[in-house]
This record gives sequence, structure tokens and C-alpha cells, in this order.
Amino acid sequence: MAQQNFGSKRLVVGAHYGFKDWLSQRVTGVLMALFTLVVLVQVLLPGPLDYYKWAGIFSSQWMKVLTFVVIVSLLYHAWVGMRDIWMDYINPVGVRLVLQVFTIVWLVGCAGWAVQVLWRL
Repeated sequence: MAQQNFGSKRLVVGAHYGFKDWLSQRVTGVLMALFTLVVLVQVLLPGPLDYYKWAGIFSSQWMKVLTFVVIVSLLYHAWVGMRDIWMDYINPVGVRLVLQVFTIVWLVGCAGWAVQVLWRL
């Protein structure tokens, strides 16, 4: 009896990031949205909205850590998006590599700046 093949084997090329990138974008987006709600609730509590209230929100260690986790999530979210843009729309490999390296350096610099702002290093 002869074996029948239905369809052909499909060769998928590329970086194979699909679902992982989709899921990471959603998870980091939800985390950033929840953080925004936490900050909004604290800002909308009764009392004057001034420097002291704002500084008080971010004075506790747990809020600094949560803020840093959200900043890292934001940076990863931005990296996934920018990497996909560079891979989809920039064809010359050298130009794409330069743009990706610039993006990484920029995002690492932003992370360092965030640490400095949060913990006043």
C-alpha cells in the first residue's frame, strides 16, 4: 500500500519569536496598566496634590522596587517592539545590526537613569 502525503512540509524561516513575543507584550502591557492604576489611586486619594504627596508615593522601598520592575517591563516591551520593527522593515543586515545595538545601548542607559532617579545614586 502506498503512503499518501497530504499537503507539503512547510519550511518556516525566521527567528521563531512569534508567540513568546506576543505573550511578553501582553504580560508587560498588563503589568504597566496595573501599575498605572496603583499610582492613580494613590494620587486621587484625598489631600493636596503637591511635591510631598508625590514624593511620599515613591518613598517606600516596595514602591521603588515595583516601579523598577515596571520600568524593566517597559524596556523589555520597547525592545521587543523595536526589534520586530528593525527585523521587518530594515533589510540591510549591517544597518539592522547598528540600529539594534543602538536600541540596546539606549534602553540600558534608560535603565541606569531609572535606577539613579529611584534610589538617588
